Order: sequence, then C-alpha cells, then structure tokens
Amino acid sequence: MYQIVTDSCCDIPFQFLDEAGIAFLPMLVEVNGKEYEDDLGKTFDVDFFYQALKDKQMPTTSQINVGRYLEFFEPYVKAEIPVIYLAFSSGMSGSYYSALQAVDLLKEEYPNAQIAVVDTLAASLGQGLLVLGAKKQQDAGHSFAEVVAWVENQKMLLQSWVTVDDLKHLERGGRISKSEAALGGLLKVKPIIHVDENGKLQNVDKVRGRNKSLQKIIDETLQHLTSRENQIVYIAYSGDVSAAETVLSAIVEEISIEDIACLPLGPTIAAHTGLGCVAIFTFGKNRNEK
Repeated sequence: MYQIVTDSCCDIPFQFLDEAGIAFLPMLVEVNGKEYEDDLGKTFDVDFFYQALKDKQMPTTSQINVGRYLEFFEPYVKAEIPVIYLAFSSGMSGSYYSALQAVDLLKEEYPNAQIAVVDTLAASLGQGLLVLGAKKQQDAGHSFAEVVAWVENQKMLLQSWVTVDDLKHLERGGRISKSEAALGGLLKVKPIIHVDENGKLQNVDKVRGRNKSLQKIIDETLQHLTSRENQIVYIAYSGDVSAAETVLSAIVEEISIEDIACLPLGPTIAAHTGLGCVAIFTFGKNRNEK
C-alpha cells in the first residue's frame, strides 16, 4: 500500500480528504500580522479570512520549507510506506523544489525511501481534480508507478480558466503594473487568466465588465474541451457565490456532466486573487497545444 498526499493549495475541503484517506500539508497564511495554517477548514476560520479581505486587508502566504517537508515525510519513510506527493505548481511557488530537497535529504538516511514528488503544474481545484483522480486510480487497484504515470499524463490535459474582480491583488503579486491596476479599475477591465503548460499564470485576454469576463471563461472552457460528454467540471470562487453559480448553470446547459462541484477558494489561493475570483477547471485539450 502507498499513501497519496498533497498540500492545502488543492482547495479540497478537509472533510473530503479525510474521508478519502488523503493526507495534506498546510500552507501558511498571515493575516494582520498573525500566522495561521491553511488546514482546509479543519480549524482555520475561513469566514474570518474573507472578512479580512472585505476589510481591505492584504494577507500574505509562505511556501513550505524543507524542514516542514522533512517532518511531514519522515513518519511514512520510517513506516516504510511509499508516498506520492501531488504538489502545488512549481510555476507559482518554490514549494515543489523544497519537497525535492527534503526527499534527497531523507534518502541520505533512508536509501530505500520511496517518495514520488509530482509537480501538478496546477492550483486550487485543478490540483484538487488531480488529487481526487489519483485516489480513484489507487482505489481501482493501480500500482504506485501507474498512478504517478496517470497524474503526469492527466495534468497536461487540465484546463484552468480564471477571472478576477480585484486587480489590487494581481498588482501586488506582480501580475500587472500599478498603472494597469488603476486604469483597469476605472474602466472595469477584467483579466482572463490561463494556467499554461509550465504551470504559470498567463494573462491571455481582457474584457470590460464582470458579466463579459464570466462569459469569456465559460467560452474558453467549452472551446478547450475534446468532448461535451461525461465531463468533470469544478468551479472555485472567492466571495461571489452567485457568480460561480451563474457559471455553473451556463456550463450545465451546454455539456453532459459526470461530476461537478462549486467550492470556495482556500485562503492560500484567495490571498493572491482577492474577492470576486471565479475559476473553472476541466480536462480537455493538451496544454501544450497553442
């Protein structure tokens, strides 16, 4: 038997992961000078976090360092339990590389340690889709190597289309300039963002108005499907549940659904998007296709 693990950037609620037997390592979020663990709702007060965003506070996040990975992985290594770790995109964080360093250090003491660190090249429920899919593969009896191969293949088929309503957070993260944020706010310009083949956020378009931005990510999602039958669609949102439900209803009218979910963004991701983010995650065309 082997253990599937991930981190809290997957945005799958704690209860879901707990019931599935998937372990995770929390990211760290700082709000108003105090540090908290993003434990996917197990103890962290998400309502408190979203109120902080409404109060115009700017939470910050910290990547997982080598020491925390060592503490997380070592009990599995000592128990001789192989681990598949599905990590937050290396294109958005250095945590993936810290995990690799931790594994190298562990193998100096435990040469037979079996830990596969997989860069999902994804975030939020995109990462979550891969985590849950890997667990289904495990439950179906697939081997350690087969599950790793499945994730490596499926991650390139993952489509992530995002729009945000609050440009200040993109400005702080260096995604747009201060002048672009100011002008965009005045003109009600909304960016359209895609996670590319390197797991990086790319501003691929911009439209004027909230409704147009929501329709644009719906259109892009549908255009990048390879089939409209039996699709898996996960929608994440930060604060604006009505917008997310509007997106969900529009997609359901267009395609047949095998599995669909509409869940709030966790604090680690929402700290970088601000309020009003809506993101759609599906499997479709290969991300390497232009």
